[in-house]
Amino acid sequence: MSPASRYTYLGPEGTFTEAALRTLPEAATRELVPMVSVPAALDAVRNGEAGGALVPIENSVEGGITATLDELAFGEPLMIYREVLLPIAFALLVRPGTSLGDIKTVTGHPAAQIQVRNWMAEHLPEAAWESAASNADGARLVQEGRFDGAFAGEFAAPTYGLEPLATEIHDAQNATTRFVLVGRPARLAAPTGADKTSAVFWLRDDHPGALLDLLQEFAIRGVNLMRIESRPTGEGLGKYCFSVDAEGHLTERRVGETLMGLRRRCLNVRFLGSYPRADQVAPSVTRGTADDAFTEAADWLNRALDGRG
Repeated sequence: MSPASRYTYLGPEGTFTEAALRTLPEAATRELVPMVSVPAALDAVRNGEAGGALVPIENSVEGGITATLDELAFGEPLMIYREVLLPIAFALLVRPGTSLGDIKTVTGHPAAQIQVRNWMAEHLPEAAWESAASNADGARLVQEGRFDGAFAGEFAAPTYGLEPLATEIHDAQNATTRFVLVGRPARLAAPTGADKTSAVFWLRDDHPGALLDLLQEFAIRGVNLMRIESRPTGEGLGKYCFSVDAEGHLTERRVGETLMGLRRRCLNVRFLGSYPRADQVAPSVTRGTADDAFTEAADWLNRALDGRG
């Protein structure tokens, strides 16, 4: 297959990222290539070795996935084209014949530990935890005999010759991870009516109310912020950029003018894409912020300039 028909993802085989990727209809016609890390998956797209990469960006329990947020903010520009929401439940995977009493060491991705620690305290209080690069990699380590058990997706068991000793493990009900399909920047697809826009912005200077000033760019135009996270820029303590998701599409006047307002006032703004919301929920547009309201106001201004106001 050509590089354009290749999708990379956070591997190895058997990760939740792979499971999320396989929910996309186009995945059936793509070559799916596991990568060792989020940066490696995204660099394959940047280098022209793949047409897209699916990576985790947010978890309902742990919050933002910093590796993805930082790559999108500071790496060579990429654009988000799709998002996938995947409910997360873990299974305790073991080698055949292993009982609960045999388990002295367990592994999994650090994010998994946060979501299974109460279950471990009840069922495996003496087991020692050591983190792995991914949940699927933890399963591989169990296969190799380096650990007694791994917390991973139940679907990973056949890949690594393991058995699920316990399933549906999650301390938080309705735990969900959000993944994004990322590609090279290109012309935006048309809005669907249920879209999300992502961006990163940098404060020009630090002063009382600086962040509030910029958030008002969203508020006065009726644009709802769905997520905002600060990330250090690496330029010293107190130096941050802000990663945001907002309702709407860049082609909508209220969203476009919000980003224009940020661009005027910020040191820098990086647009990360406008794309369909996975939950297909349409935004609630407040009075005076729909496109026709902007058009009417512009017409009024032109009439005023012509002495016809």
